Amino acid sequence: MAFDFDHPPDRRGSDSVKWGRYGGRDVLPLWVVDMDFAAPPAVLAALHGRVDHGVFGYGDAPASLVDAVVESLARDHAWRIDPQWIIWLPGLVTGLNVVCRAVGESGDAVLTATPVYPPFLSAPRFSGRDVITVDLVDVGNCWQWDLARLESAITPRTRLLMLCNPHNPVGRAFTRAELTAIAEIAERHDLVICSDEIHCGLVLDERAHHVPMATLDQGIADRCVTLMAPSKTWNIPGLGCSFAVVSNARLRRRLLEVMRGIVPHVNVLGFAATEAAYRDGSAWREALLAYLRSNARCVLGAIARMPGLSSWPVEATYLAWIDARGLGVDNPARFFEQAGVGLSDGADFGAPGFVRLNFGCCRSTLEEALARMGRAIGNPKH
Repeated sequence: MAFDFDHPPDRRGSDSVKWGRYGGRDVLPLWVVDMDFAAPPAVLAALHGRVDHGVFGYGDAPASLVDAVVESLARDHAWRIDPQWIIWLPGLVTGLNVVCRAVGESGDAVLTATPVYPPFLSAPRFSGRDVITVDLVDVGNCWQWDLARLESAITPRTRLLMLCNPHNPVGRAFTRAELTAIAEIAERHDLVICSDEIHCGLVLDERAHHVPMATLDQGIADRCVTLMAPSKTWNIPGLGCSFAVVSNARLRRRLLEVMRGIVPHVNVLGFAATEAAYRDGSAWREALLAYLRSNARCVLGAIARMPGLSSWPVEATYLAWIDARGLGVDNPARFFEQAGVGLSDGADFGAPGFVRLNFGCCRSTLEEALARMGRAIGNPKH
């Protein structure tokens, strides 16, 4: 079956946060992480069927959904889980905040590496925890963890290590060896690991593959909370359905205690869409990955021709991380917005002078955005 990614629905004037940010202005939005493509036909059909049922009372995750998730993790990642390990959440950011509240106590510390998805920096603070950050290291063709600095940054009050894999924004799919080295540090210092793996279905580099942190060994699994969702891969973030996988019963009970009375249930449409995505969305995902690989090549080629900018190969996600410090402008995100391209400001990720570009859009939009960026650099007073 052929899928058309070149002619997505027009989201201008809709309820889209992505497009609404620049309402009434000629700015192409390549910022927040949702794609412009319609959801897979299987997901749309499941939603129509659920709406036709006509009743929208409180719902639990149906057994068929749980089976679809278990089967997907085994099929795609060789990870065999017990269905009882799953905790349903209305969003992955909710999960980050729940984990920060569940591990340790007020005044303890959370460790992560920057640049990183902004809620990694805000969730600990919202939970009364201190945030310790260590910079990822640019080794030329990719970013890596600085393991020595990571371990030296740990304090007696550090309780939690937060990891993003595949990584937003630098686009890495960390190798088993890299993850093992990180996990060994966590073991030596008795840290719980929160692993955000929401982009696990979006590995673009055909030489790479996603390795769930909890699959390294049983000891690591016992200290790991894995956060996942179909929202990025199948473009359904507005339906609010995510989950945590937690094999340690004590840690699982603690998360549920923190959630009680605060975290709402997942809505029934989110459940329906999630089951359809995991059970029947593989063909659409494969077509999407092929399209995104081509988009990634387009971005990297264009950035390489723009003086003052540099980027890195995207192993996973549909995000390009761009170093704009060579432009010599105070705020690269504002500079490109004035040129008609809306990008994410690297300062929000802990890296001023960088921008993040979302290439989950049709080719014509992407090419026009890149052309605008090139013209702006050619006319720095734009």
